[in-house]
Amino acid sequence: MLAELEHKPDALIALCRRFGVERLELFGSAARVGDFDPARSDIDLLVTLSPDVQDDLAAFVDLHAALEAFFGRRVDLLERAAIEASRNPIRRRRILSEAQPLYPGSPSAGHAHQGDFEPARGDALAVGDDDAK
Repeated sequence: MLAELEHKPDALIALCRRFGVERLELFGSAARVGDFDPARSDIDLLVTLSPDVQDDLAAFVDLHAALEAFFGRRVDLLERAAIEASRNPIRRRRILSEAQPLYPGSPSAGHAHQGDFEPARGDALAVGDDDAK
C-alpha cells in the first residue's frame, strides 16, 4: 500500500473535502500488482468533483498541485465523467475496470464523516501508469 494512504489517511480526507472531491479513484499501474516502479511511476487518479467546483479550472489545477504535493510525485488527474464519455471504448473500459476508490466521499462532497472513509487496501496499490494515457 502507498505509505501516504497508510500513514496519512486524515490528510487525504482533508484534501478531498477542501477541494470539493466527491470521489477519488486510483487506476493504472497503481492499481495493478507488480506494475508500479517507485523510481519513475506517476500516480493516475480519477476524480469526481462536486457540482460547485466542476467547472472551476483554477480549483482543478489547485487540486492537481495539492495531490502532487501529497503523494510527492507526478499525478495524472482525470475527471471520471470525461473517461465515461470517452469515444475510445478500450481505454474507457480499461481505466474504469481497474479504478480503486481512495476517497468515496458522500453525495454532498466534502461532508463525509471521518468514519466514512477507509482507504483502499491491498497489494494492488502502487502508483502511475504511463501506458494508460
